[in-house]
Amino acid sequence: MALARAARRNRHIDYWPGFVDALSTLLLAIMFLLSVFVLAQFLLSREISGRDEVLARLNLQINELTQLLALEQGNNQDAQDTIADLQASLFSAQSERTRLQELLDRGAGADSEANARITSMSGELDAERQISQRALSQVELLNQQIAALRKQIAALEDALEASEARDRESNTKIADLGRRLNVALAQRVQELNRYRSDFFGRLREILSDRENIRIVGDRFVFQSEVLFPSGSDVINPAGRIEMKKLADAIIELQREIPPEINWVLRVDGHTDNVPVSTARRWSDNWELSSARATSVVKLLIEYGVPANRLVAAGFGEYQPLDTADTDEARTRNRRIELKLTER
Repeated sequence: MALARAARRNRHIDYWPGFVDALSTLLLAIMFLLSVFVLAQFLLSREISGRDEVLARLNLQINELTQLLALEQGNNQDAQDTIADLQASLFSAQSERTRLQELLDRGAGADSEANARITSMSGELDAERQISQRALSQVELLNQQIAALRKQIAALEDALEASEARDRESNTKIADLGRRLNVALAQRVQELNRYRSDFFGRLREILSDRENIRIVGDRFVFQSEVLFPSGSDVINPAGRIEMKKLADAIIELQREIPPEINWVLRVDGHTDNVPVSTARRWSDNWELSSARATSVVKLLIEYGVPANRLVAAGFGEYQPLDTADTDEARTRNRRIELKLTER
């Protein structure tokens, strides 16, 4: 016993893998938050893009109405110029008529040519009056159209201001939603980390006396020899005892984790790089690692752990802890890893 205690005191503890896994977890959380932020920005850009299209259409209508107003104002100016010309002609005709009437009054019994001239001038004067009246009617109609266009422009400007106000309100709501979402995600990550810490603390107390069970970062690592005979996926009696302790700890912890936290315990199977024997029922190390992970999951379910809280995964020989070509390295690589994570 004294030699065993001395050996445990001299055992070197490697903290580096734990630091790397903790850093990996932090990076994954940051990447998740960045993904949520990118999604919020995408939704915001879609909302703003839709508002920009409405504003562009309103500005186009305003430009069209402004051009139409300018055209109508030009037509109005032309009509006013025509009226001025007609009024000048009317004034000239009235002056001529007055002059002829004076000549007629002074020379009573003047010849018929003067009367004909007067009659002609009177007809021209009536015609000019009719043309002037029509021009005045056109000017009045143009003024009414201009007033209607101004009302439409005012209505469009009001709609544009209302749309801009809605855009500002929508942007404020989206920004507030993003902040609340980030806070909620941070709280969820903190809660899961707290329960993961509790879970590891309890398992460390339960399994601390086993030399072949190690803690690497955020995972518990069982050497395959602790649970399985060589080349087998059937858990041995000693392994069943360890799995019973693990199942009791999981069931106890489950009562404390809020139901809204969607956690799972992932069971990962790993093998060394030695090909499986042709006499075995597995074609390669993929199948062997998957079969061992599945055996652990089924045993935990048998001991009362809910099936929806367990995940089995096989990694074969492709995630080694030690890449050296030695028996010691291959022993380390044959393992079962347990990790509490969020689905």
